[in-house]
Amino acid sequence: MPEKIRRVRRKRRSRSLPGVESFPSFRLDLPPVRVALYVAAAAVAVLLLVLFGTYGSKLYTGWHESRLLKRATAMLEKKDFVAANRLARQVLEHRRDSLPAFYILAEATEKQNSEQTVSWRAQVARLQPDNIDSQLNLASAALRFSQIDLARKTLERVAPRAQDLATFHIVAGWLARAEGNLAEQEQQFAIAVQKDPKNDLYKFNLAALQIRSQDSEKSAQARDNLERLTQVPEFHTGALRALLNDAVDRSDLQTADRFAQQLQMSPEVSFGDYLLCLNFYRKLDARKFGALLEKVKPVAARNSSDLGLLMDWMNENGLASEVVRWMDKLPDAATTKPPAAIAIAAAFAEQKNWSRLRRWTRSGSWGEGDYLRLAYQALAARQSHQSSADAEFDTLWRAALHAAADQPDREIKLARLASKWNLAIESEEIWSRLSRTPPSRREALDALYRLYRTNNDLKKLYDVLQRLHEASPNEIGITNNLARLGLSIDQNTKQAQELAKQAHDRAPEDLNCAVTYAFALYVQGHTTEGLEILQKLPPETLHEPHAAVYAAVLLLDVNQTDAAKEYIQVAKHGPIYAEEKRLLEDELTKISGAPPSPTPTPSPTPAPSATSTAPTPIPELSASATP
Repeated sequence: MPEKIRRVRRKRRSRSLPGVESFPSFRLDLPPVRVALYVAAAAVAVLLLVLFGTYGSKLYTGWHESRLLKRATAMLEKKDFVAANRLARQVLEHRRDSLPAFYILAEATEKQNSEQTVSWRAQVARLQPDNIDSQLNLASAALRFSQIDLARKTLERVAPRAQDLATFHIVAGWLARAEGNLAEQEQQFAIAVQKDPKNDLYKFNLAALQIRSQDSEKSAQARDNLERLTQVPEFHTGALRALLNDAVDRSDLQTADRFAQQLQMSPEVSFGDYLLCLNFYRKLDARKFGALLEKVKPVAARNSSDLGLLMDWMNENGLASEVVRWMDKLPDAATTKPPAAIAIAAAFAEQKNWSRLRRWTRSGSWGEGDYLRLAYQALAARQSHQSSADAEFDTLWRAALHAAADQPDREIKLARLASKWNLAIESEEIWSRLSRTPPSRREALDALYRLYRTNNDLKKLYDVLQRLHEASPNEIGITNNLARLGLSIDQNTKQAQELAKQAHDRAPEDLNCAVTYAFALYVQGHTTEGLEILQKLPPETLHEPHAAVYAAVLLLDVNQTDAAKEYIQVAKHGPIYAEEKRLLEDELTKISGAPPSPTPTPSPTPAPSATSTAPTPIPELSASATP
């Protein structure tokens, strides 16, 4: 039995040995052509898999981006700017240089009046460097948010290719306005109208400017154009605003009342228009003012933003006590949250009701406006005159700064409050920081200028004027102020002389430019020529106290003492600056033979002799002189 089993096992093993064909083999015999087809099909399948793996995700991404852009565009058309912004940003997550996404973001933020508009317009302009419209849109956005240096550089870059475009001259006109050159603004707007005479927008811009012209013919023509534009729907409300302001300026009460009535009846009347009418009636008709204010109050109470606007307007127009009385009649839900809560705090501050301001700001939260609650609470603490007032103020003010940190919009509001409350140290700190940020630079430098002028800090004042001039070299007022201060304190005298001439060449009929240039000639030893400049001015203009200082100095320098007396008296009785007072005193001292007083700041270069040696006859200058 065991032997039999062994034989069976050997037999089974032999069947499994290689090469032993115990069973017939199964083989598929295919024609060669068919084999080739199968191989090709397999290769195609592999290729398709590779292609899908490589490009499939890109196809999906492109489809997804297209879908997001369509949705964003739809939201933009529906004026849902928040949604449009969010969707466009999602596109940028996949394609960081998506031109349509940048365009949507620029349009959405512009409609929201956000400073981010400038950065998005800059991205569009970067991707379209040869597109003039994109460049002009960037310049326009920069002007809108006070980035004058960016606007100027952008216009300078496209000027050679854009001089024939009306839109270029419109933007150039607004740049001139930002730089304080109203004459150039009018000239640029007039060129735009010439290049596109059928464009009512350009006509509106020019008429709104020329209606304030001293040229009676220009102002009358502008008035007629604006009257016509009141019949054009898209300009109806804007034209009425301009005509109303003009009628108020001319004290034409009947005409102003007519335009105010039309403005209130306009289908596009805004809440701001009601405030414009309130301004008019407050100045000219107390009865109608009271009636309109009572009519506007319930309208404002329906909307938190309008409520805050009206309360702010009332505070600014001496009606803070009325705000406090009105708040007691409003529901707490409307008054305890911004913007009304902030306006009410401002009303308490205007009334100097520090105890109530302290209670109003002590507790609760104003949400995103809580930094303002802390600021008003800090003010109330300082005004309490308690022993711990300064320490409490510092703690609260620092907390407000911390809550506003790295958010320029908030920091600007704190800086404005610090200036308004005469907090010199605190306002200088914030404005100095903001002056290093392009969007807020101009406002910050202007605020520092006012602060240093008030404190007679001439060195810092000169430095700020230098920075203002660097940022806006074509602004006549800044150029003139820098020149005059430099001449007065012997700072960069050569540059100051050149700047004085530049300003006068650009605005020869401007009183301040003429006075500064005459002073520059005096500093160079050409007093006679300086007096000739002053003699061309209307005599009454030299009775302005600052101008009188320089008229007196030049006359004293050429020994016209009698003619100088009248201007000396005007200067002594009027508000003049510290350096002007020193200048006049030094000239009077020079005549008496005593040594002059020291200059307020060190001089890097000595001032030239102030004695005129010109052989030409010296013109007589007095209050009765004619140009």
